[in-house]
Amino acid sequence: MQTPMTRFAKTVSKSINNKMRHKRDFQKTHSLRYLCLIAQMAMMVIFNFTAGIFAMYLYSRSIIRAASIIALSALCHMSYAQTAQVSAGTTPTKRTTEYSWMSVATWDRMHAEDVLVAEHDQVDVLFVGDSITAGWDWQIWEKNFKPLNAANFGIGGDGTANLLWRLQHGTIGQLQPKLIVLLIGVNNFGLYNETPEQAAAGVTGVVKQLQLAWPHSKILLNAVLPFEEKADSPKRAMVTKLNSIIAKLGDDKHIFFKNYGAALLQKDGSISPEIMADFLHPTPKGYQIWADAMLPDIKQLLQ
Repeated sequence: MQTPMTRFAKTVSKSINNKMRHKRDFQKTHSLRYLCLIAQMAMMVIFNFTAGIFAMYLYSRSIIRAASIIALSALCHMSYAQTAQVSAGTTPTKRTTEYSWMSVATWDRMHAEDVLVAEHDQVDVLFVGDSITAGWDWQIWEKNFKPLNAANFGIGGDGTANLLWRLQHGTIGQLQPKLIVLLIGVNNFGLYNETPEQAAAGVTGVVKQLQLAWPHSKILLNAVLPFEEKADSPKRAMVTKLNSIIAKLGDDKHIFFKNYGAALLQKDGSISPEIMADFLHPTPKGYQIWADAMLPDIKQLLQ
């Protein structure tokens, strides 16, 4: 396919050859001089007109190119902004951060213990989550959940990314639980500085992973419990927003969303240190309140 430049070059070359041919003809006959002069003038007009059209073409191409660059830059910026909003909690991630309250080696050991349970034990009720799940008071656990053939796969400090990694690296094993009790997401705020939307995306990813692993199991999806002492804390608002998003995951067929947080609050919405000494983790009294609220739902879902 000929480009405008190629066509222009051929036009110029042809005009030059024509002028040379005419020059030879003038030498043969004087009567053609005027005709040749007219032809030359016409060719100059045509040449100038063609050059003008070509210049306009180049100018329009430069504008189109500039517009394309601007549009591409805008698309790249939009793509970057959208990527920046993607939750890190949706990417399965092994724990690599050393904390004063838990080393990576301890996390590895706890995960390895869960893998052994997943490979060799029979479990009907599987609790999965973070330190709030891991921290169940022993006496309350023995009384309320052990008779239900329950296992606890909670590990302190985990966000949704860590739980996703664990599920994809051995904690599914040979288990076929009838019911999965899930509470995860608070560390997406406190340790990973995510927005409610990002944390919700992480929780959604965990729910999908659980459904993929156990399509016939029911999931009791706990709302993230309130934390921080005062009801007007900005973090409380973040929890409320997160819970409003993940509540939509509940379909009352396979996924059952329940919010037990209100049972842990004072009448003014604050949290008593008797319920959460650090305003994050329940005390034995707090765990008992939670167990009393949740156990009837667990038993009903096991029927």
